[in-house]
Amino acid sequence: MQKKNSLVDLIRELIEAILKSLEQGNTRKRTWHQHVVPYKDHWAVRREGNKRITFKHRKQSTAINKAKVLAKRYKADVIIHRESGGIRERISYKDD
Repeated sequence: MQKKNSLVDLIRELIEAILKSLEQGNTRKRTWHQHVVPYKDHWAVRREGNKRITFKHRKQSTAINKAKVLAKRYKADVIIHRESGGIRERISYKDD
């Protein structure tokens, strides 16, 4: 009887370990990529995955410079969008 309980305990521990590893695999790593996007009559910097904007600027060049500062800090990318919404350029700071 003792052997049967230890086998059940072993199986339970194995199942718990598998479930724990699956939970860790499902957690998405936060991304710090910065998007420069048109916003009303201005330009905005927005972190990837966010609906809210981080900064708003009158000129696209100013927004790009701010996005570059943030991307360098977090070793991320800057994705620059056109006024139409399409992607114009991507700059990576992952290895800097």
